[in-house]
Amino acid sequence: MCCKTTKQCIAEFIGTFTLIFIGVGAIANNPGLLGVALAHGLAIAVMVSATGGISGGHLNPAVTFGLLIGGKVDIKTAVAYWIAQLAGAAAAGFLLLAIFKPEIVAAGTPDLGSGVSVTTGILVEAVLTFFLVFVVYGSAVDARAPKIGGLAIGLTVALDILFGGPISGAAMNPARTFGPALASGHWNNHLVYWIGPMLGGAIAGLVYGRCLIKQDEAA
Repeated sequence: MCCKTTKQCIAEFIGTFTLIFIGVGAIANNPGLLGVALAHGLAIAVMVSATGGISGGHLNPAVTFGLLIGGKVDIKTAVAYWIAQLAGAAAAGFLLLAIFKPEIVAAGTPDLGSGVSVTTGILVEAVLTFFLVFVVYGSAVDARAPKIGGLAIGLTVALDILFGGPISGAAMNPARTFGPALASGHWNNHLVYWIGPMLGGAIAGLVYGRCLIKQDEAA
């Protein structure tokens, strides 16, 4: 029998694996911005719904960080989740490399649009991730939530990509960039996808987790 933490990490691994595998695969099929947004949004919607009862369905180091800042998970759990998420992303990246050419996996790695500065990329990633983690709190974490977490979170990912895809790639998730980057060697502007999402997640954790959530619900 698996212990609770092991079950949670398996769920985080599988959910994050799915996001990267489907996301990069969709980009390889060149479905256009709407298709890419839907592929990522649907992957998140179904996997958050599937893993939510086990691990909370974070599937994203920035989401875990936002919940850590908001007092909803402890540091030990957060570190275990980060390891599982990055491992799932790496596994997806290398499996994609066995299916597609390295340049296709590299093309599926988020990067800045033409003429977009690092500062702008960080700002866009931070704002988009703030929206995402805010919706995680409001639709899945808060006891007052309408219990539509998977759908609402998936829709947020999709709408964020529709805006931010051409600007920063709209990763909103360090693991989303790390997995294909590790497999393909495409490390361009990689810190953008750590600094921006972790900053946005932390701010959402402070705003919702420490302010908007009812005091008797705070950890």
